[in-house]
Amino acid sequence: MLDNIERVKPGGLELKDRLVAVNRVTKVTKGGRAFGFSAIVVVGNEDGVIGYGLGKSKEVASAISKAVEDAKKNLVKVPVMNKTIPHQTTARYGGADIFLRPASHGTGLIAGGAVRAVLESAGVQDVLSKSKGSSNPHNVVKATFKALLDIRRPEEIARMRGVSLSKVFNG
Repeated sequence: MLDNIERVKPGGLELKDRLVAVNRVTKVTKGGRAFGFSAIVVVGNEDGVIGYGLGKSKEVASAISKAVEDAKKNLVKVPVMNKTIPHQTTARYGGADIFLRPASHGTGLIAGGAVRAVLESAGVQDVLSKSKGSSNPHNVVKATFKALLDIRRPEEIARMRGVSLSKVFNG
């Protein structure tokens, strides 16, 4: 992906997990049908640290717990400023196309389904989003992560341009 991805260790963080989707899968054998479950979960501390994971098992509960363990292994830090994102971004993963735009305080989280779960876990409260294309939860979660990881911090942009932070925002 990108160079600016900041990995985070799960130790000492208050992580909350959100179940995005559970999918029942069937394998047909000569002895009949064998049912299994796959779960996708998003974990986050609601302060910019998030991760997602996929778990598979014969029971729903163990699939969810496996997904939570997987999510805790893949934690990353995303920029959240004043409970919104610094600038608008888009990302595509598979057939899912995600658009995120910062919003003023009090707007709320204008997002549905998997996008909402990811943004809530990150601690974003004011954002406008649109999910186009595929509504497959796996691809929507991955596209939302990609969009959040594409965001550049204002301090980084000010340093690159050699200007003050206020000049980045106010032109």
